[in-house]
Amino acid sequence: MTTRPQIWFLTGSQGLYGDDVLEQVASQSRGISDVLAAADSIPAEIVAKPVLTDAAAIRRVMLDANSDDRVVGVIAWMHTFSPAKMWISGLDTLAKPLLHLHTQAGRDLPWATIDMDFMNLNQAAHGDREFGYIQTRVGVARKTVSGHVSDPHTVRRVATWARAATAYGALRQLKLVRFGDNMRGVAVTDGDKVEAELRFGVSVNTHGVNDLVAVVDQVSDAEIDTLVKEYDDLYAVAPQLRAGGERHESLRYGARIELGLRAFLADGGYGAFTTNFEDLGGLRQLPGLAVQRLMADGYGFGGEGDWKTSVMLRTLKVMADGLPGGTSFMEDYTYHLEPGHELILGAHMLEVCPSIAGSRPTLEIHPLGIGGREDPVRLVFTAAPGAGVVLGISDLGDRFRLTANEIDVVEPLADLPNLPVARAVWSPRPDLRTSTESWLTAGGPHHTVLSTALTAEHLGDFAEMAGVELAVIDAETTTRSFARELRWNNAYYRLAQGL
Repeated sequence: MTTRPQIWFLTGSQGLYGDDVLEQVASQSRGISDVLAAADSIPAEIVAKPVLTDAAAIRRVMLDANSDDRVVGVIAWMHTFSPAKMWISGLDTLAKPLLHLHTQAGRDLPWATIDMDFMNLNQAAHGDREFGYIQTRVGVARKTVSGHVSDPHTVRRVATWARAATAYGALRQLKLVRFGDNMRGVAVTDGDKVEAELRFGVSVNTHGVNDLVAVVDQVSDAEIDTLVKEYDDLYAVAPQLRAGGERHESLRYGARIELGLRAFLADGGYGAFTTNFEDLGGLRQLPGLAVQRLMADGYGFGGEGDWKTSVMLRTLKVMADGLPGGTSFMEDYTYHLEPGHELILGAHMLEVCPSIAGSRPTLEIHPLGIGGREDPVRLVFTAAPGAGVVLGISDLGDRFRLTANEIDVVEPLADLPNLPVARAVWSPRPDLRTSTESWLTAGGPHHTVLSTALTAEHLGDFAEMAGVELAVIDAETTTRSFARELRWNNAYYRLAQGL
């Protein structure tokens, strides 16, 4: 998004109590919205709207929210008692994510002075139940957060939803370019691009890789000189890649790819892309370093033409923006199966984002046994330890399914001196056996997004907004309960599509 996203704060009341009460409602509502607006954790501008007291005004504000591309969601609070029939048309019209904030103006009751005037003014416990009923009756997808805004837990949950709403808004406007098709013979990286645009709003289209090569070939030596100096400043560059080294020209060509790829994406307005080692056209190297640095700047990416994972990476990059931790394209590669210490080693040929690095990456060059091109340059590092999530997306034919696993990224049990790629090692929850059996039962893909910045709550809020299935493997999962959940989901989503 080019401008800061907005979240509109809507307050419900009615004219029954008189103008003086409505003035108090407006003032106290602004006090609540101002607390949210001042919260650094909320990645959007909180815009307070006038108090809503009739159906026409409610419907109009929902239509206005729908038509304003800056608006990524609305927060609604019933300060007093807002008769719910006035919300029916507006809720039925709303096409943006909704959060129902169940709160009140004051944290504590004024026990010694409380009277009926106070009760009539401060009856969100009453009004929000009316509002909750009509949301359920209309069938509105929403998140409900209960608690006073002085409580950091309340603000944190609102901020989590706001991040998901911001990411969903960005997804609705995302353009993705595929350089070539997906890897030949592979099933899970393919999918229905028309359904993806209907469900998520993302536009997925293809350019021949030589369209990119034409831009790469136009990059000037002066631009390359500047970028190579940036590499020297940021990374521990292998001596053979430095100026005067025997492989310095390979580094310069890697910089050329990055500059050309950046220009192509910027000119086309693309926020995500894919490459495929089977279709490199006139490129002399498989893009490695370029892809890693573009991911670090927030672009989505999927290897071997995996556009669905690229879409999810871009979405989670937006969701995680400004949070500690990192978010990267990832692939489960191999296992450590020592009883009681089982681990997963994740990596890819070249393309792992340095946002997850635990220390300064090294910039190296090594042979690549596939692709039939020159040795590619790449950043090599090990991911920093921390709690995280791994997310995969699959096209099941009648719908998309998101499968997530809560994990703990750990240090490798020993050095990896002969593994010339970026990598992450993690312990899946609840254990490797349950995690992998559940993942395979769900039809989860081998390409994923790994994030140590986000939680399952972020993913759950996003899935609710997008109307897409999310199956979560966490510390409480058993293979039996997970298989049962998938069966229930199959029935629910098929019935829901037919209603």
